[in-house]
Amino acid sequence: MDLHWITDTGSEPIPAGLSAQDAPLLDAYSNTVVNVAKKVSQSVVQIKVSGRRPEGRPNDRRRSPGDGGTGSGFVISSDGYVITNNHVVAGASRIEVALPDGREFEATLIGRDPATDIAVIKIYGDGLKGIHFADSKLVQVGQIAIAVGNPYGFQYSVTAGVVSALGRTLRSESGRLIDDVIQTDASLNPGNSGGPLVNSQGDVIGVNTAVILPAQGICFAVSSNLTALVAGKLIMHGRVRRGYLGISGQLINLTERIRQYNQLTARTGVLVAGIEPDGVAYNTEFLQGDIIVEFDGQPVASVDDLHRLLTEETIGRPVTVTLLRENFRRPIRVVPGELK
Repeated sequence: MDLHWITDTGSEPIPAGLSAQDAPLLDAYSNTVVNVAKKVSQSVVQIKVSGRRPEGRPNDRRRSPGDGGTGSGFVISSDGYVITNNHVVAGASRIEVALPDGREFEATLIGRDPATDIAVIKIYGDGLKGIHFADSKLVQVGQIAIAVGNPYGFQYSVTAGVVSALGRTLRSESGRLIDDVIQTDASLNPGNSGGPLVNSQGDVIGVNTAVILPAQGICFAVSSNLTALVAGKLIMHGRVRRGYLGISGQLINLTERIRQYNQLTARTGVLVAGIEPDGVAYNTEFLQGDIIVEFDGQPVASVDDLHRLLTEETIGRPVTVTLLRENFRRPIRVVPGELK
């Protein structure tokens, strides 16, 4: 189809079908993306890893000859803390960071959290500029989302789109669900992993973490609020502490009769399939075949619910677990240990 141009006296040519009132909107959009790119350009880094042990997500990182790979990251402080994805640096014995100004540093791994796919590394250099976090609770569907990274090793690429959806969940390689994931149509490719997803002010709203390869324009980012929480714990302690019950569980459907008799709202529960004896958790009151329906007063409908509720605050604290034993509701006491 040919592109026809119409002209208006005293104005620049604009595409057919576009009114003169709409043209400034396009200019404003372009200026927004340009200004954001300038603002964050010096904070987005390329990460090169080598000596990798066979772990991580091979589909989400660009493989180099041998045992290396590349990804993206961004500086969050002037003293050199850099956020990236766990799967970018997992298992690497050497991590190198290249800045847009040409400087390269060997980085130190501060900590990584497979459950949220977030990792923190540190470089030591002068003149480092950090990017600020936005409050991801204020993000709205339809707002501009700009992704910056190093797809396929091409240093510093910018793509723009919108926030497509909020509140998604994404399963990490550890098996846990990452909550509050942002979906965007800003193009991501292998090598973008760990780069920032920013808003129109150039503040981080998410960390680009995954792309559905067969799909078109479905990409995901870990929200900035979750990232900031995890990064803070990694910087302070080197890891994120989580509770552990020492059981193996599986989803089980509850009959309507059992639900009504025990006044349960959820249609499923977690069947205790196995119990780890003499482990880090006090779990001797569990019996194989029990069905967990509540944890510390919160309903449990799946193993993912248990993972979400087993936070750092539950470690070493007596907690009431409500379960079904021989189809009757009863409470027991457990003391979660710490997941290693």
